[in-house]
Amino acid sequence: MTPGVLGLVLVASVAHALWNLVAKSVSGRGFAFVLAYHGLSAILLLPIAGWLVVSGAVAVDWRLLAASAVSAVIHIAYSVSLQSGYDHAPLGIVYPTARGAGPVITMLVAVALLGERPTGPELLGGLVVIAGIALVTAGGGRRRRMRVAGSSPEAAGGADVDPDAAADARGSSGTGRGFSGNDRGGVLRGLAWGGLIGTFIAAYTLWDDFAVNHITDSPLLYFAVSECVVAVLMTVGMIVCPGARARRADLAAIAADHRAAVVAVAVLSPLAYLLVLYSMQQAPVSLVAPVRETSIVVGTLLAWWVFGERNLGPKLLGAAVVVTGIGCIALG
Repeated sequence: MTPGVLGLVLVASVAHALWNLVAKSVSGRGFAFVLAYHGLSAILLLPIAGWLVVSGAVAVDWRLLAASAVSAVIHIAYSVSLQSGYDHAPLGIVYPTARGAGPVITMLVAVALLGERPTGPELLGGLVVIAGIALVTAGGGRRRRMRVAGSSPEAAGGADVDPDAAADARGSSGTGRGFSGNDRGGVLRGLAWGGLIGTFIAAYTLWDDFAVNHITDSPLLYFAVSECVVAVLMTVGMIVCPGARARRADLAAIAADHRAAVVAVAVLSPLAYLLVLYSMQQAPVSLVAPVRETSIVVGTLLAWWVFGERNLGPKLLGAAVVVTGIGCIALG
């Protein structure tokens, strides 16, 4: 992996962690929020894709449309599962578990079934990155306890209060439902959701790697068409699926209360993934997949800073291990 490609993947990692932090702040209306930011992404990308087609730089054929449709379905499953996971478990468990499981599955499939053969240092680096991710995950599941803002210990009954529970008590949807990161049920829920999300991550990573290397030379056009398909499919689902009226009400609430979050995710999510798609044209997916999960380091530190999740020491140790793995991949 060249330094230039490595740089692209690392920038993508930071962008990915930032948009997931924003997504975590919107809870309870997952389907509507996902539709809103994918729809806005499609609107922003469509003029660029149109210019590419009209200028003759790239062509649209049935293979591109079919590949984009498959990608869209997987991304819908991933996005909706991600929001649901954030509604039911701590960010510090769901995010690193999902991002850690994804590259493990991707690397195994790429080496076992796709015939990719990383060099020794590159393979070692990928494994070290995964080990660092495991360290971050192990230290990322517990939350700092805090007093209810504006109250004395006596007023709070002398007990500490979980940040999410306090948010719920105020009627806020800022950080999700009232669960505690050091509650065993919360940890198990986080691991379960993270495993499911990680499976979808591996699926779209492998499929999109195939598409941008064997079906189209334009990741931008491919991703733009995929985003349009996502928007169309989810809009149809909003209209015809059970609970459509409630989802439409949720969409109106998202538009009224979370416009900044929608815009932020609609910009940062495509930026992060387009950089990954371009990187997969220049380097094996078995290497790109683990390196992009350095976003776990950024995301877990942000979870500590913004949401009060604790155990910073193991996270920093995991970060150092991840950086060591990246160095191995760069040298390879």
